Amino acid sequence: MARPGSACSPPGRRVMVVARTLLFWALVYSYCGVCVCIAGLRLLWSIGRRPGETFRWVVRENPPACLNDPSLGTHCYVRIKDSGLRFHYVAAGERGKPLMLLLHGFPEFWYSWRHQLREFKSEYRVVALDLRGYGETDAPSHKENYKLDCLITDIKDILESLGYNKCVLIGHDWGGMIAWLVAICYPEMVNKLIVVNFPHPSVFTEYILRHPSQLIKSGYYFFFQMPWFPEFMFTVNDFKVLRSLFTSQATGIGRKGCRLTAEDIEAYLYIFSQPGALTGPINHYRNIFSCLPLQHHEVVMPTLLLWGERDAFMEVEMAEITRIYVKNHFRLTILSEASHWLQQDQPDIVNKLIWTFLKEETTRKRE
Repeated sequence: MARPGSACSPPGRRVMVVARTLLFWALVYSYCGVCVCIAGLRLLWSIGRRPGETFRWVVRENPPACLNDPSLGTHCYVRIKDSGLRFHYVAAGERGKPLMLLLHGFPEFWYSWRHQLREFKSEYRVVALDLRGYGETDAPSHKENYKLDCLITDIKDILESLGYNKCVLIGHDWGGMIAWLVAICYPEMVNKLIVVNFPHPSVFTEYILRHPSQLIKSGYYFFFQMPWFPEFMFTVNDFKVLRSLFTSQATGIGRKGCRLTAEDIEAYLYIFSQPGALTGPINHYRNIFSCLPLQHHEVVMPTLLLWGERDAFMEVEMAEITRIYVKNHFRLTILSEASHWLQQDQPDIVNKLIWTFLKEETTRKRE
């Protein structure tokens, strides 16, 4: 018999693992139910107030002119041999220059990097990708096709298809999650890593279980586990939720930020109002609880983490904790008046910070 305080026997360890697993999934599905109930009440409230407006959904047939602005770059497509998927991206800068690969978040697409496409094309081949399931990129129908290992492999395959073996990798939000994982799994492919408003994935999974406030802010992760209902809720009142995410006082771009124009908003509405356009993006989240936590954690290349302190979805404390997982030069910059949509909110400052980081000595020791 094991003495008090001694290590558990193998059967005891197995029981603890099973118990923790059951508790974890009980938390996931319980909170999922809470989020669905809250969404259902909001829907009923909308129907009661404006029944005619609630179910109005306009499909935009023609893209706004900004999506074809030649100053942003050239629209290109690449088909990946192994998966068979065709990816859409916008590229600026001369071929043969060092590659800068940009990964957007949710609910965004390549256009969220418009300020960076213009800025960095002088010295880089800048590629803003539509991730699997987004925009003009192919969208497999089954949620199993959006597991994290598939998304990580996409980036590796795209890099090789573009004729590169290394890049400066930049990711925002969910694209930041993917960027961290690519840097962990394929460190030889990333010269420098830049992440905007997303902590190291291990920090995120550990922090969310210990801080109810972050659990509440991440409620959409749980809500998205439900089939079809999240997609429907986005269409209510002609995509009012989508507009609100970018423009409201609570979650939108800050008062001192670079406000989205009416044409910018129309660009997002054009992409996400197409039939079925939301299922692929939301499927990214429908596998996350089976893929985390990570087995490998360390990031070995120089890393820049940029953070908007007024982020309504991610608590700023996670940014500083991220430092312990980066075994190289790590720079953290927190912008006090910036929102979650940092590279669109404060593009001039963000671009300046990126330039400074890119020109720093890569051999510099971690601060």
